Amino acid sequence: MASRTFGHITVTTPDLDEPGIYLSMVETLDSPRGAVQEFAYRDVELRSLALAGGRLITGRVSGVRAKQVEFDALSLHGVEITSSDLGSVRWRESKLTRVHFRDCRLMGAALNGVALDDALFEKCRFDYATFEKVRATGPVAFVGCTFTEAAFTDCDLSGTVFSDSGLELTEFGGGRYRGTDLRGNDLSRIRGITNLAEVRIDPGQQTDLAQALVDELGITVGDD
Repeated sequence: MASRTFGHITVTTPDLDEPGIYLSMVETLDSPRGAVQEFAYRDVELRSLALAGGRLITGRVSGVRAKQVEFDALSLHGVEITSSDLGSVRWRESKLTRVHFRDCRLMGAALNGVALDDALFEKCRFDYATFEKVRATGPVAFVGCTFTEAAFTDCDLSGTVFSDSGLELTEFGGGRYRGTDLRGNDLSRIRGITNLAEVRIDPGQQTDLAQALVDELGITVGDD
């Protein structure tokens, strides 16, 4: 079983090359049986990709580019998604367990009611994305990702790790952030700082947070 450790958490990731797993190429991620298992889906360009009420179990998605993406009540378990562009994905009321996103573009994404458990997002772009009622029910890490002008609203990110990520003008709205690990990031331009009770930071980041608070409150600093 593969795993990666970030700060105080260890994320279990899909090990799709372990003995006994054989991935079969598929032409679609939709199935009348409701589940697609032990699959490989790659190198396709689509105008739209819509999946509802299904399950993707033990598989690899790579090189997929879609202009419009709609996922509703879609469960993922043991899935790796790499080098894909899920244009402005709308992802609602779903559960992602033991998933690994790497080098993916989810710019302008809207995630609502999504539960994350053993989820790793690595070098992904979430610029202008919105996260609403997203819950970390297990270990979650965002590593080397960008969140320019992204917004988190009514989320539970307790224990989540953000590492080496771009958080410029990222807004943390009301929610739960107890133990959220923000160490190793520039926090000087984040928004919603007053909502970040009980997060983890490095000693040197206190100056970043002070600058963010000054900007957010519109405080003028001067001696005249």
